[in-house]
Order: sequence, then C-alpha cells, then structure tokens
Amino acid sequence: MGRRSRGRRLQQQQQRSESAEDGGKRNGAGWEGGYPEIVKENKLFEHYYQELKIVPEGEWDQFMGALREPLPATLRITGYKSHAKEILHCLKNKYFKELEDLEVDGQKVEVPQPLSWMDWLNLLAVQGTLNSLTAWAMEVTKLLTVTHCRLSTFRYPEELAWHTNLSRKILRKSPQLEKFHQFLVSETESGNISRQEAVSMIPPLLLNAHPHHKILDMCAAPGSKTTQLIEMLHADMNVPFPEGFVIANDVDNKRCYLLVHQAKRLGSPCIMVVNHDASCIPRLQVDVNGRKEVLFYDRILCDVPCSGDGTMRKNIDVWKKWSTLNSLQLHGLQLRIATRGAEQLVEGGRMVYSTCSLNPIEDEAVIASLLEKSEGALELADVSSELPGLKWVPGLLQWKVMTKDGQWFASWDDVPHNRHTQIRPTMFPPKDPEKLQAMHLERCLRILPHHQNTGGFFVAVLVKKSSMPWNKRPPKPQGEPAEPRAPVPPSPAEPTAGCASTPSELESKLAPGISDTGAAESAEDADGSGSRRGGVCGPPPSKKMKLFGFKEDPFVFIPEDDPLFPPIQKFYALDPSFPKTNLLTRTTEGKKRQLYMVSKELRNVLLNNSERMKVINTGIKVWCRNNSGEEFDCAFRLAQEGIYTLYPFINSRIITVSIEDVQVLLTQENPFFRKLSSEAYSQVKDMAKGSVVLKYEPDPTKPDALQCPIVLCGWRGKASVRTFVPRNERLHYLRMMGLEVPVGKKREGGAGAPGAGAASPAEPEDGPGAGSPAELEDAPGAGSPAEPEDGAGAEQEAVPDAASGGDPAEAGLPR
Repeated sequence: MGRRSRGRRLQQQQQRSESAEDGGKRNGAGWEGGYPEIVKENKLFEHYYQELKIVPEGEWDQFMGALREPLPATLRITGYKSHAKEILHCLKNKYFKELEDLEVDGQKVEVPQPLSWMDWLNLLAVQGTLNSLTAWAMEVTKLLTVTHCRLSTFRYPEELAWHTNLSRKILRKSPQLEKFHQFLVSETESGNISRQEAVSMIPPLLLNAHPHHKILDMCAAPGSKTTQLIEMLHADMNVPFPEGFVIANDVDNKRCYLLVHQAKRLGSPCIMVVNHDASCIPRLQVDVNGRKEVLFYDRILCDVPCSGDGTMRKNIDVWKKWSTLNSLQLHGLQLRIATRGAEQLVEGGRMVYSTCSLNPIEDEAVIASLLEKSEGALELADVSSELPGLKWVPGLLQWKVMTKDGQWFASWDDVPHNRHTQIRPTMFPPKDPEKLQAMHLERCLRILPHHQNTGGFFVAVLVKKSSMPWNKRPPKPQGEPAEPRAPVPPSPAEPTAGCASTPSELESKLAPGISDTGAAESAEDADGSGSRRGGVCGPPPSKKMKLFGFKEDPFVFIPEDDPLFPPIQKFYALDPSFPKTNLLTRTTEGKKRQLYMVSKELRNVLLNNSERMKVINTGIKVWCRNNSGEEFDCAFRLAQEGIYTLYPFINSRIITVSIEDVQVLLTQENPFFRKLSSEAYSQVKDMAKGSVVLKYEPDPTKPDALQCPIVLCGWRGKASVRTFVPRNERLHYLRMMGLEVPVGKKREGGAGAPGAGAASPAEPEDGPGAGSPAELEDAPGAGSPAEPEDGAGAEQEAVPDAASGGDPAEAGLPR
C-alpha cells in the first residue's frame, strides 16, 4: 500500500507540473501561472454605487478605470528618528538616480515621487473634457511636466512619503532592482521605513496628536497607523519620555504579535499593545495624587473592520466576493466600536472614524446614528482646511439600503418584518430634515480612487463637547454618602450576542452610570490594592476575564530598594533624574535576564489595571545580563534597542568616535584599540572592561560627512572593542556612510572588509527564532509561538552569554 500511495503521489505531482507549464503558456487565453485571472467586473457593485451617486456626475468611467488599475507602491520614512533626513538624502541621491532610464520587462520605471495629492479635476477643467481614461492619463502626465510648480498640492510633511508605479512583484523578481529591494527590506526591518498605502496615512494626520496626548488605537493591527502615532509622540527627540502614550488594541491575538513587531521597530517606551474586543474594551483607571481616576483619552483612532471595497486595486478578490451583505453584517459592530470610543474620549478630545469602504451603511450611517444618540455631545469637525490640496468628496446626505439580492429600501418603514434582523433602523438617514442638516454630514471626507490615484477611503473627525447622555448624573454633594444608583436606561446601540451592547452594559464594572467629569470621584477604591501586588502586574485572573491566545508573562517592576540596581547606577554613572522605578522585567523567579523601560504614565496604567486588561507587550529593552558580568563590576550590558532612550542619562563609559571609527567598528569583528583614531584610543585604553557607549557627533563644518548623530552599544575587551548592533541596523549605518554591503554574503574568517558582511559570528542570523535562548527567554511575549516573528529583525543583537553561559570571551567577546 505504501508503494502504491507513493506512486499515486508522484503521478499527481507530474500531472500538476504539466498543467502548470501548459497554463503558463496560455497567457493570451486569460491564464498566468496556471491560475485563472480574476475578471475585474461586478455588475451588482456598479449598479449599487451608481444608484447611490457616490461619484460626481460625469466621472463614473474614470472611477471604474482607476479601480481596475494596480495600486501604486508607497513608502514612508519614519519622521521622528534623527536619521530621517539622511535616509531621504540617500534615497534621492543614490537609489532614485539608479532608477532613471531603467526598463523592466519592457516597462519604463518611473522614478518615485513625493506623495502629492493633486486637484486633478480642476486642472483638467481648464483643458476641456477628455473622452477616454487613457487620453486623460496621458494629458495629465503632460500637464504635470509643464505646471507641476503651479499645482495646488498636499505633500506628506517634509517629503517623508513617496510613491512609485513599481509593483511588489517587480521589486522582488527583477535583478535590476535587487539593490533597491534589499534597501527597502533592510530599512523596513530597522524601523526607518514603513511601506503603507497612501490613504492609510490620512487618519493619523487628521487626529492631530501631540507628544502630551494619551492616545487609543482601537483596531490597530497590523500597525501602520500606530507607528505614525508613535512618531507624533516623539516629535521632539530631545525628550526621551513624552508625557503621552499610545495604547494599541486588537481583538485578534495573533495579529497583536504582528502589531508588536511593527511597534518595536521604532523603539519607544510609550507604546502598549493590548488584546480586547474594541466594542467593549474596558475602562482603565490611573492614580492621580493618590486618587483613582478614570482614564479618558485625548485622541482616539477608530479604524474599524469593514467590507474593504475601497481596496479593490490591491485586494482583487473583492471583485468577485463583493456583496451588500458584508456591510449589513458589519454595521452593528462598527457602531458599537465607535460608541465605545466616544465614551472613552475626554471632553474636548478628537476621535477619527475611518474605513476603507465606500458604502454609506458603514460610513455616514454609523456617524449619523452616533451623532443622533449623542444628543449634542459629539459634533463633526470641519477639517477641510487641515490638508490643503487634498481632493475629497463631501459625505452623503441621503442613501438607501439594498439587500444582497438587489431589493431596495428607502426607509425603515418600508422594511418587512422578516428583514428586521438583517436591516436595522440605524442604517437609514434621519427623517427630520433639520436634524439631518444639524449633523453636517457633508463634513465627512470621501476619498475616491481616481482623484489622487489612491485607494478608496472614508474619514470623519468627531469632537466631544460633553459627556454622553447615558453617562450623565447630578454631582454627589460633598460629605454625603453615595445613594444607590438606579439602573441606567438602555441606549440605542444594537444588541449582539456574546458581547454587552448597550452603553450601560459597555461601561466597565469600574463605574457604571457615572459621568465623564465625575468619574474620578467614583472610581473604585476597593480594587486599589488588588491590581498590584509588590509591583507585579500579572495576567488577569480567569474568573474575571476570559483569556484567549497565549498566556503572557507578568510585568514586574523593579523595587526601589532592589540590590540589582545600585551596581548598574554606579557603573554607568546614571544621572539622579533617571526614572529607575520605570524599570521592569518579565519574570518573578530566578535571575532577571532582561530589563525593560516604560514611561511614567504607562507604569501608572500597568500598575492600576492588570486585572482589567490583557497586555501583550510594552516597554523597550535597555539592559541584558552577562552570566559572568560580575567580573566587570556590572552584571548587565547595554542593549541597542533602548540606547537612544537610555543615553541621555548615562555619564560614564562613553567613547566619542569619528566617522572612520564607526566604519571600522561596523565592518570588523574585534578591532584592536590601535585601529581606532588617536582620540578614541586615548579614551578607551584606560577604561575598565565591560559595556560601553560609542557616540558619533556630526561635524557641521564637513557637510559631505554623515550629519546625524549615532549611538552604538559596544564591549571593551582586554585589547579590542566591538559593537553589539543588530544586523539590519549595521547595514543602515553603513549605507548612510555610502558603503553598500551585500546582504546575502556571509563573513568568512576574522576581521572583514566593508563588503564582507556586517554580522559577527556571535550574532544570530536573520529569521524567525533568531537569538539565543538567553536572549529570548524573558523577551516581551516570550514563550508564545508567534513571538519569534518579532524576533526576526527586532531581537538580532549579539548576546555575550550566548552558547557557553560562561566567560564572555568564549562567546565571541573581545579579549
């Protein structure tokens, strides 16, 4: 039987290979690689949106033509890092120039351009109406060349976002683009570049976040918008710990680890990833001068799950799967998420609601229902002037509901009783004309694909004027005991099985029925001691919260009197202002192998809410233990991941190096002291063994040299020094210095040349699971199968005590 089975398998494989070869030859018949090409047609889609008139008159053909074209690739340079300008300079003066006059598969490669959203239609109105989309595109290209400087444009700030006609397939497969592709992959892993769709960048910009804001991202995965918010917090790089923070939430446990990977690339101590259903995310509380107060957010991003028909240009499966049923099923969830976000927004705060759907059932219907039941507590903000030059269409004021079989209903009264479970009254526009006019739904932004060559998108910006009506109650007189509260009447939110649906049910047990302004008075004091026991923020008990996914390790803050810290403080001469109480580890037993750092505000959130929320990850790694570190007066070495946060507090063990020294340190494994400049040699020769900081300061008198500061972690051995820097970060610095290092080439032997690779033998290779057990044991989220994804690129530091666990010399440290 075994021989027969093997024979059948071989025969089936041979048949599959033959059919694939045959299919690859039938490109003219609509086949490519053996798979049928998806026809970009959907009559129901066209009928539905033509009936709703979502596209301005006379633009339908342009709209459909744009949807059938591939979506341009876009990338964004992370703006808060000091290296952003150097990366931009490198892109413009090296990689983009190499793309000039380049052809791939007979197609001319367009040099990437700054992301500019132009007023195409006003431009074309002067030239007259064009008959075809092809002629339209050709004319626009011609006009761009002549009138580019006179166009009304909106550019992403400081030219930090770019787009190109190169598809991902061409980037990966073309030998001519190999260097450019390697650059994009490596810089993305280092956190210096994010590949993100153009319209996806708009909601964080409209959120208008500042470094002091407390921000909630309700549906955050995969994390591209979250990284934008982190950048906004770190607008001033001279402030290592901004007052604000970002709490990024997602309901999918596995996607939370993808979110962790995205966030960790930016190395911020002000980000926390949590795992909850956004429609009933718990209220949190914080300690303010000894009093428990409810945490309200200054900014909330509500990018809800949607049917995604605005993404047809990149997700071509939507063409054949599209149906109005998706929108009808998602409407209730979207409304509950938006309602929960509005409840947790501070008075005067701003919430951005967005979808990548064009359907008013998911867009204006949700906003109208939320505004109606807020009874004036919320209002739509007019943001038309905040992104000048951005082409958008006002929100719809009237729309109808259609079932999946094409039956239309203009109002709730027309819906038969047997359809009431599928179609709800909140899906229709308000009947009262005055009420509809007061909502100002025209302030919503509809972004159509043919206006700026993007995907389709919907954005609405809401401002909170007062407490939500079901939260209001008269203030309690001072000195009088609180009277028993009456049940809170249900709100118009849609009921759903398995999750609390009314606003009163959505309120956490922390403070049912309280007003936003009076929440501080009624936060439960009974839970004050239950949330933290000796600085340990463990996972929530199963009786109070049902957990899904992997069990997380606890967050244990280092006590002020812990004997572990004084040797560290003395060895690195830490500034007295160093916030040592913000240090934490992920283990309650045995030796603490990794130390992480969070901001003061996130520490407050962690200590007071461990029983209310499931935290997946927070903090950045700042120190790692050496097994034999006591020989060097300190058991912990510096970690590159958190060096830019830690460096302002370090007053010792600092070696100032030149740009030539940086090149030597990044391209040679264990360079002897004599290979460094005389200034660096004089500093290092009398220094004791152990971890060091290698600092490069740019020289303004040499504009051709690297003009961004560099801080590296290193190790001073007996006669040599080396760096502990992740591989992609090494490649990043070398590229900034004008050196191109082949990514796939491994180092051979000892000290290598600039082209011989940047990773040392003690440094783990790229890929899932990289790093020694000692390195990964206490990492945030360690122990979960999905966490090595985070380790690929984020946990690639060399580990002194890897392998042997004995003398660091045996693990590849300099002697």
